[in-house]
Amino acid sequence: MKIKSFFAIMAMGTILFTSCRDTVTEREVVRETEVEVEREEVEVEEDNEGIIERTGKKVDQEVNEEINEEIDKIGDDN
Repeated sequence: MKIKSFFAIMAMGTILFTSCRDTVTEREVVRETEVEVEREEVEVEEDNEGIIERTGKKVDQEVNEEINEEIDKIGDDN
C-alpha cells in the first residue's frame, strides 16, 4: 500500500511541476532583401599557349632583365 501511494504521489508531483513550467517558443524571422549586383563583362583573351610556353616567357623576361642590369653595371665601351 505504501508503494502504491508513493507512486501516486510521485505521479501527481510530476504532473504538477511539469504543468507549471513556462514553455519558451522561439521564432526565426527571415527577411528577404534585394541586393543589387553590378556585373561587368570582361573580355578574356584566348590563350592557345600551354603552361610550358607561358612559364618560358616569364623566365625569359626575368633573365633579360638581369642581363640588362649587368650590362648597365658594366657600362658602354664606345
